[in-house]
Amino acid sequence: MKYAVILFTLLTASVIAEPLNVDYGAFYSHLRKIDDKKLDKLEFAFGFKLVGETRLCQINSGLIHTQKVDLPIHIRDDNRFVLPTEKALKLADAQVQLDLVEPANQCDMSVQIQVKPELIQSNLSITALSAIMEQFDQFFDDMGSFLSFLMPSPEGILLQFKSDQVPQISVNNKLSTDLTVNQHQLILTRNWLSTHQGEMRFVPAPNKISVYVNQD
Repeated sequence: MKYAVILFTLLTASVIAEPLNVDYGAFYSHLRKIDDKKLDKLEFAFGFKLVGETRLCQINSGLIHTQKVDLPIHIRDDNRFVLPTEKALKLADAQVQLDLVEPANQCDMSVQIQVKPELIQSNLSITALSAIMEQFDQFFDDMGSFLSFLMPSPEGILLQFKSDQVPQISVNNKLSTDLTVNQHQLILTRNWLSTHQGEMRFVPAPNKISVYVNQD
């Protein structure tokens, strides 16, 4: 009986959430960079990468804490979340409080710039996709104005699909034969976007759209 009690205690401890508190100001320094109508299709999605691995730490729940109010944070299925751009929260010394499965000291902040999910549909015009490319260009131009030698070069847009999906892609109502989904990702290069017109259809719709950059 004593062994059973000890075992139960150890198993329970292994699933207790690990608290992580981060100043809202650390997020605001990123958020203010896209607080611009010229970048209204984009958002920063935050997460915490597990040290030594490619996956994100699992987040059970989160909130923005101030002395007067607690604001819940919606945690997405991919363990990322978005935050409001509010200077008042920074001035109020707000804290972002997260419950993690993994130890907090093993989770480093990860910031991803991507398209707002409400703009992602099964039917997307190439004009709309080109407008997204233009906003990514604008963002990288703004960020690289002083540190251009450190900034990667945007080469296109990256459409990501869920791992259990095999998408069908049509261009102007014809199944595409020149576009290949590799590891659940489709790259539409700047050149491809500039030389094609019309409508694209994705079945199912992409799960996420981000930027494709040149890592060289």
